[in-house]
Amino acid sequence: MGIIRALSPSVINQIAAGEVIERPASVLKELLENAIDSGASRVDVSVERGGKDLIRVADDGKGMDADDLLLAFQPHATSKLKEPDDLFKIATLGFRGEALAAIAEVSKVRCQTREADAPHGLELSIEGGVAGEIRECSGTPGTVFEVRQLFFNTPVRRTFLKADSTEAGHVTDMFTRIALAHPAVHLTFRSGGKVLYDLPASTGIKDRIATFFGREMADTLIWVESRVEQTHLWGYVANPEQSRSNTKGQFLFVGGRFVRDRSLGHALSEAYRGLVMVGRSPIAFLNLEVPPDEVDVNVHPTKIEVRFRDSQRIYSQLLATIREAFLGSDLHARLHAPPPTPPAPSPWSSNAILSMPEPPPLRLNSWSDRKQEVSSWFAPPTQQAFQSFPQPGYAGGPPVPEWSHHLPNPATTARAFDEFSGEEATSNPDPATDATTTGNQPAEAYSPERVADESAQLLARSMSPRAIQIHDSYLVAETDEGLVVIDQHALHERILYEEFKARVERGGVESQRFLVPEPVELTQVGADELLLHKELLARLGLEIEPFGGGTVLVLSAPAMLGGVEPERLVAELAEHFRSSPLPPTADGLLEGVLNMLACKAAVKAGQKLDPEEVAALLSRRHLAANTHHCPHGRPTALTFTKAELERQFGRI
Repeated sequence: MGIIRALSPSVINQIAAGEVIERPASVLKELLENAIDSGASRVDVSVERGGKDLIRVADDGKGMDADDLLLAFQPHATSKLKEPDDLFKIATLGFRGEALAAIAEVSKVRCQTREADAPHGLELSIEGGVAGEIRECSGTPGTVFEVRQLFFNTPVRRTFLKADSTEAGHVTDMFTRIALAHPAVHLTFRSGGKVLYDLPASTGIKDRIATFFGREMADTLIWVESRVEQTHLWGYVANPEQSRSNTKGQFLFVGGRFVRDRSLGHALSEAYRGLVMVGRSPIAFLNLEVPPDEVDVNVHPTKIEVRFRDSQRIYSQLLATIREAFLGSDLHARLHAPPPTPPAPSPWSSNAILSMPEPPPLRLNSWSDRKQEVSSWFAPPTQQAFQSFPQPGYAGGPPVPEWSHHLPNPATTARAFDEFSGEEATSNPDPATDATTTGNQPAEAYSPERVADESAQLLARSMSPRAIQIHDSYLVAETDEGLVVIDQHALHERILYEEFKARVERGGVESQRFLVPEPVELTQVGADELLLHKELLARLGLEIEPFGGGTVLVLSAPAMLGGVEPERLVAELAEHFRSSPLPPTADGLLEGVLNMLACKAAVKAGQKLDPEEVAALLSRRHLAANTHHCPHGRPTALTFTKAELERQFGRI
């Protein structure tokens, strides 16, 4: 008897504070949301020492009378809910009725409020949960909250707060989220007595994006919008060349509330698949308006998590909307140069400058600031021990010239150009004259003379501009608008990826069957992972069989991977399956393997190309979609316009 007892209101409020009030930024969030819910058109925010000493939020909302002022600091007292059913159709930012009571329990709070038609204002002070008397005060209509010395009566919690600069950063991030979600509210932000932001009311969020993230990013944003039934999605997504190393650049708002949702985040990542580099995250500012009864915001006390009634439909809408916007956008990366340095005065003038400053170097757009290991790009290619399937000892005849391996297949390349140029291609090629085989069909032996002839025809029909290779890694070509610098590996990787994908969709990749199966020794785990995806690999032209223990037999390999050793290919695929987190769908898994195969088959940086090879590679650029990025998200080319060239040389 007497073991179970009711907790005191003070203990209850401190427990709630542990869930709702994590740091000063949490206090700012609750006070700003209350101000917006009150109908305020202007809200002024001031903080001291990152919010540790003071958080002041003043609004011009409707204010409170004496009864409401007392109830506002009582636990689970709110004006947002009346009936139990209201919990399932919440249209306000706050509704739980526990934030103000929790804040007042662990800080010193003063609230001044006045209704528009009241003769005077009211003031209430609370220190550590103990409220004083309500007094009359002067003031303009609206409400002012001052929260001082947060966690003053819970010293353990206060010691866990970070440095003033760190807490100030979290406070600024919270202000940024709410400012982006509610552009129609005039917001100001002061820290340490200095005005950091003064954001007038606006009908859109682009100006606020420019304020927080820079005009350069705002000017390159892509507008997206769609309506599916009663769900309205709108906002901006960044050009793929603008990305971050984390997801802090993703702002998703549901009903004006900043949320984090794994489903929406995954849909955003899928929309950018192949457009941003692996390990990079896209940037987006998206608003989702759904009927209140279609979303549950009562998932966590911080209200940052939500659940949708039909999450799959919203996932599909977000994915399709962004991809459709990308189809109508120019996603090619562009090279921007700073304005030219004005010429120095003559050395014979009175203010002569004897030492002229060195002109600033060209700088790439923001995507080039990524930390990459570029030194390996210019390393000489390693000698391949397995020199393609047409070598003696395999079916296929004598070897063809080295440059022909750089393209997926000479015959299919020529046929592709026939289709592109409008010429009728052979609908039923003779197996005796086809270069590759599918399954067990015999492969044709290409003669050097025929390959040279096909190369000449290919170049004659080529629509490629004049181009040269530099550093054995990049191609510089003339275009109508200026010039373009192309990463040969990234471009060829994209071409091969789409070639692989197209052949898989048509029923399978051409394979080259070995006369003698090739045994490959792996670890037991690696062999098991590889055999688990045996059917998928067969669709890609790689047939394997178990041979006991960790050994597998390679029966055939993709004909497009002529320069890759079977042992190396199988070992790297096994490592890929073992170490990489598997995508949630079979299509995602297929995409990952196609990316890897295309990368292995593409020409490498540091690999010397003949003029014919350069022309053939550039010709294929026009036959593939999304050639602005490789499958891993790296840009394949940078465009430098003629106007920028003339500006650098002082012509304009």
